[in-house]
Amino acid sequence: MRAIAALFALLFAALFDPLPASAQDWPTRPVKIVVPFGPGSTPDVVARLIADHLQKKFGQPFTIDNKPGASGNIGTDAVAKAAPDGTTIGVSIGGPLAINTLLFSKLPYDPKTDIAPITQLVTQPSALTVNSAVMVNDVKDLIALLKRDPGKFNYGSIGNGSLSHLAMEAIALAAGTQMVHIPYAASPAAMTAIIRGDVQMGCLPAISVTPHVASGGVKILALSTAKRSPYLPQIPTLKEAGIDVDADAWMGMIAPAHTPEGIVAKIQREVVEAIGTDAVREKLSAQLMEPVGSSPADFRTRIDSEIGRWAPVIKAANIKVN
Repeated sequence: MRAIAALFALLFAALFDPLPASAQDWPTRPVKIVVPFGPGSTPDVVARLIADHLQKKFGQPFTIDNKPGASGNIGTDAVAKAAPDGTTIGVSIGGPLAINTLLFSKLPYDPKTDIAPITQLVTQPSALTVNSAVMVNDVKDLIALLKRDPGKFNYGSIGNGSLSHLAMEAIALAAGTQMVHIPYAASPAAMTAIIRGDVQMGCLPAISVTPHVASGGVKILALSTAKRSPYLPQIPTLKEAGIDVDADAWMGMIAPAHTPEGIVAKIQREVVEAIGTDAVREKLSAQLMEPVGSSPADFRTRIDSEIGRWAPVIKAANIKVN
């Protein structure tokens, strides 16, 4: 009878205590958050906000490990190859999680099988921006101008294969015209080139554009997100302007594949709570970032959709990194 009673006790505990102790107690050890870009980058900013919140809540160290290089592949690979125990997680973006599978002949990891998605953290708009000397006032005017003189106008990006590159090629493809691509090392350099007139336009992170609008040297014609930004509600989207291009600079939290589902679920809950706090939301809004907080399944769907969205653009423009 005692054996039967013990068995029922175990079954009862299993029913009402579905997560293993390691998942319930996470984090039991210091946690490393790998960022595949350098200090001061937008993924780094978001990772540090989350790390600060979680460290204060749990009293465990949350450290940031910046591993830049190879368009984000090096740091993302470090997450993929880490022990799947919740002590190493990462903040990454659409490039190394999706688009780079189309741009690189070989990656050291497979985002489909080596990465466990946790949650999409934020979305951040890019802004279709023109030098004010380009005599257009909206996207319709710009498309008409580009069609009249295909190949005449230059645009700046933040690198070959970057979202800013793909977005402009998608606009050209949707409009049935061509432009000349001039890559730069980072957003500030590309923005400076637009202001000086070295290039006529670009689709750059909105946070790098908005400080320059008041001077009158540049104009924002549209944002690249599917819906209007709550921080720039007066600016229409490309889709509203008749160009079916959706190119938001999202980022998300990831773990190594085979991380126990209970640990992934615990991290997801804690991180979604973190980005929903007033303090974190306020700091994100200063970067024009809107918190998302999706489920792991929805985040996986988002990653997969990026491949489908950009594959035709990359093929049509014959874009390759290596």
